[in-house]
Amino acid sequence: MNQNISKIMKAEARKPGAKSPLRYPLQLNFKLGIALVILLIFQNKSFAQDRLQTLIASGAKLEKLAGDFSFTEGPACDQEGNIFFTDQPNNRIMKWSTENKLSLFGENYGRANGMYFDRKGNLITCSDEKNELWSIAPGGKATVLIKDFEGKRLNGPNDLWIAPNGGIYLTDPYYKRPWWDHQTMEQDGQHVYYLAPGASKLKKLITDFKQPNGIIGTPDGKHLYIADIGDNKTWRYSINEDGTLSDKKLFAGLGSDGMTIDNEGNIYLTGKGVTIFNPEGVLIENIPIEENWTANVCFGGKDRHLLFITASKSVYGIKMRTKGVQ
Repeated sequence: MNQNISKIMKAEARKPGAKSPLRYPLQLNFKLGIALVILLIFQNKSFAQDRLQTLIASGAKLEKLAGDFSFTEGPACDQEGNIFFTDQPNNRIMKWSTENKLSLFGENYGRANGMYFDRKGNLITCSDEKNELWSIAPGGKATVLIKDFEGKRLNGPNDLWIAPNGGIYLTDPYYKRPWWDHQTMEQDGQHVYYLAPGASKLKKLITDFKQPNGIIGTPDGKHLYIADIGDNKTWRYSINEDGTLSDKKLFAGLGSDGMTIDNEGNIYLTGKGVTIFNPEGVLIENIPIEENWTANVCFGGKDRHLLFITASKSVYGIKMRTKGVQ
């Protein structure tokens, strides 16, 4: 019996002179029946609405698009909707085209990790072979943008987001790589940096994270989300006119490796599958991935409805009813 109906019947039964609910006059039993029907209707409507809250397109299923990599990371979408991702241990960048074809974009780009396209079509990469930030032109020519911070090499640039004005936000955690010839980090901590438009030197912005990792901003350039994967939290900041950050607020009690955002402002975190939070920080959905680790995620395809997921040795895709933004 519905708890609300049960409470009504018990309250009536406690009244002086009340009879057993089973002996109520027909009129009262009829009213209780109507109330029960109304409550069931509202419950069924609420259940139906909950089912409609899924962000996955109707009838869509998760698909394994390609496999047999060493470790996939850094998906980024160009203006046409093609998706570029890295097979980092093999030091190569792959391309998943809008025609659903896989090809090799290039090799030896500094063991690129996180990537993002700028407004000019250059692929900006966190290249941690020598802990640098690179820019790769559409034709494949690479330029090193940042080699260090204050004369000391970075820990290992991991992920980045480019604001509408061209400013670059960069996370710099420390994960020891087998291809390094050094054993310790030179920086005084694991921080978040900012490269202002036209600047040649980084500015240190956040120093109170244990291990910053995933990062994504809103398309209007007003807010930035950064995951402290070492503390298993994701934070939301306001972006000031000079590129600095303020108004730090806890967004979710979950860290993330890579992140993305859709046109409704939902934030997608990775790790154990893809976990989605609405703009208010409420968990609304999880997309399980049968891999040891889900590293990163982005939207792509001609209509930007393809959620492209890099997970361990494979890449996956699923069509969403929402779409990506730039």
